[in-house]
Amino acid sequence: MLNIFTLVNGRLVQEEIDSLAELSRFRPIWVDLESPTREEKQWIKQYYGLAIPEDAMDEDIEESARFYKEDNSELHIRSDFLVAADLDPHTVRVAFILNLENDQLRSKGVLFSIHDEDVPVFRLLRLRARRAPGLIEDAKEVLLKLFDADAEYSADTLEEIYDGLESAGKKVLSGDVSDALAGEVLGAIARHEDMNGRIRRNAMDTRRAVSFMMRSKMLNAEQFEEARQILRDIDSLDSHTAFLFDKINFLMDATVGFININQNKIIKIFSVASVALLPPTLIASIYGMNFKFMPELDWQAGYPFALALMICSALGPMWYFRKRGWLA
Repeated sequence: MLNIFTLVNGRLVQEEIDSLAELSRFRPIWVDLESPTREEKQWIKQYYGLAIPEDAMDEDIEESARFYKEDNSELHIRSDFLVAADLDPHTVRVAFILNLENDQLRSKGVLFSIHDEDVPVFRLLRLRARRAPGLIEDAKEVLLKLFDADAEYSADTLEEIYDGLESAGKKVLSGDVSDALAGEVLGAIARHEDMNGRIRRNAMDTRRAVSFMMRSKMLNAEQFEEARQILRDIDSLDSHTAFLFDKINFLMDATVGFININQNKIIKIFSVASVALLPPTLIASIYGMNFKFMPELDWQAGYPFALALMICSALGPMWYFRKRGWLA
């Protein structure tokens, strides 16, 4: 799908392109290609003179080769954007191409973005730019606002993790944690830990992309200051993710501790039972070895006496354990 974005009265307006002829009707500042077909890539090459690399969205590109400048003055940035879906949280690789110097190409001053699926951050920026006139002035502003929205999206996701951990903490710290509840809490904690790690990695990737823009000297003074503010926002996310890692470890240890307590209760029952049955076993052994003839022939009260003695010897340890509170 090929979408272009133009500025109309300071607002970002989206147009979906279905043919090569439609491209000549607009002067966009942003061209977005979502899962582009070979035909759409050909339209971009014919009209803008821009050849989209075949490895633009490859995941196995070396980290050091994701930010570079071509000889024809094209800036290439490959960055990951977070998709915090409940069932399948993941990151989406987006390739950005921006030409700011080559006047011979129609692509000058136009930001091109290529990705395989819809990105929540892109939807967030489109919504803001339609409602807030003057928010975006050129292609560089689009790129900066995308990274700014990405940092804010990560912060919103961290708040959701806070809420999820608070709910899990109430279940764990209630004191009555069954094995089934402990398994449910451990599953929730593991999902939050995975999301927290993805946010930390996403923040690192965004920091590198913004730093590259600052080093490339493509930003004016106002945009440079905005980029510095984005970096400060990202730095603040690091402390939050570190705190969440500590909280996750605490809840994990507490949950595992309650599981161990439940297991110890079961082991304690067997321990008490084995100790309480030792005296009856001893009596039964002595009783069975000290009769010359069958007990019922030599002493008719032998069996009832032995059974009564065995019961009394078992009740003694049980009374002592109960008095000490070991049976609670």
